[in-house]
Amino acid sequence: MHTIHQYQEFFITYLENQTINKKPENLYAPIDYILRLGGKRMRPVLTLMTSEVFNVDYKNALPAAMAVEVFHNFSLVHDDIMDDAPLRRGSPTVHEKWNINTGILSGDAMLILAYQYFEQYEPIVFRDLAKLFSKTALEVCEGQQWDVDFETRKDVTIPEYLKMIEYKTAVLVAAAMKMGAIIAKASEENANLIYDFGLYLGLAFQLQDDYLDAFGDPETFGKQVGGDIIENKKTYLYLKALEFSNDQQAEQLQSLFAVQYDDNDKKIDEVKNIFIQTGASSATQEAIKEYTFRAFDTLERMDVDQDKKELLRTFGENLMGRNV
Repeated sequence: MHTIHQYQEFFITYLENQTINKKPENLYAPIDYILRLGGKRMRPVLTLMTSEVFNVDYKNALPAAMAVEVFHNFSLVHDDIMDDAPLRRGSPTVHEKWNINTGILSGDAMLILAYQYFEQYEPIVFRDLAKLFSKTALEVCEGQQWDVDFETRKDVTIPEYLKMIEYKTAVLVAAAMKMGAIIAKASEENANLIYDFGLYLGLAFQLQDDYLDAFGDPETFGKQVGGDIIENKKTYLYLKALEFSNDQQAEQLQSLFAVQYDDNDKKIDEVKNIFIQTGASSATQEAIKEYTFRAFDTLERMDVDQDKKELLRTFGENLMGRNV
């Protein structure tokens, strides 16, 4: 086994050796741009790490890890268009740097490229990877649609929201881990447990992302702080604030989320104050801890060496310790 930093370096080296700059330039240059913007490469690292948890050299998992990263960035390109987001990882989004049509088409090409990386595996492994990937890709799209639908609904429940983030975010983390298990030909029980570990970790990660969107430092967060508030997204913070608020706070919050404001800074500040006053910010931090602990409980049921469990636990702890 290697350290998380080493897995990141292994994957980045592999990524940098991929030939993505082809013709036509306006199709492939945006793909190369988004893939090289950086980030922690959490999902591909999980694929590499999981393969070695089940005793297969990480090199065997590099194509699948690349497929996961390409697909993840495809979803970001299209999400940024739908959200009209100006920044991604501290840099201009693809549709801002080029245009919306380029973002749509380059994103479409990325989805196809992701599938092509699975072609490097033997037929049985290819089948299992492609089957998991297709299921996951469709769930991500379903989660994204629910996310859009929730923007205009006034009756979103917390269970509905948790299902939405499970599909939009957590299932890809879970699939990234299960792919490593599939490549390593792990037992079905271990493959399913590592999937559940990734699912709970993904839920914790997304809840933390929601929290950081409101309370993060723009220098370390990499995205526009307050973006969810500007877009009137019914996040866990928002739903918990409604649950805990008095009539006056609820009316103010719903009014702030009913329309678009010219002064977004004022709107963000007022919403954040309600999140703090109602205890929604504290409740969100508790939910992040709860799902992280669920992931660790699942980890303990896996039939792998203790030192490998500790590496996965360390990854989870580091992920939940992102700068705010």
